[in-house]
Amino acid sequence: MLDVIRDTIRKIPKGKVSTYGLVAQAAGFPGCARQVVWALRNARGLPWHRVVGAGGKISLTGENGLEQRLRLESEGVAFHGSRVWMEKYEHRFRARLSHAKARRGKV
Repeated sequence: MLDVIRDTIRKIPKGKVSTYGLVAQAAGFPGCARQVVWALRNARGLPWHRVVGAGGKISLTGENGLEQRLRLESEGVAFHGSRVWMEKYEHRFRARLSHAKARRGKV
């Protein structure tokens, strides 16, 4: 599960963002936003800064949150106050069948 989520995070292009919930859904695990957080922990080489909270909110606090914002701004991502301008910078994943439906044979 975590490897599939990590592969999904790698698909977010430079200058775009996605939310924890949308990453989970795109990976085929709807409702598993917390597992996205787990997948990001101790994972090397992931564009972790491109994953934000619901509504474009940076969920990290302190220096980590500031680093995330600076990394996103360096990629050209704009903010409205403290939130990413999601209408313009949200990455749209292709639709994917959830793993639960795939196991039941619903294609």
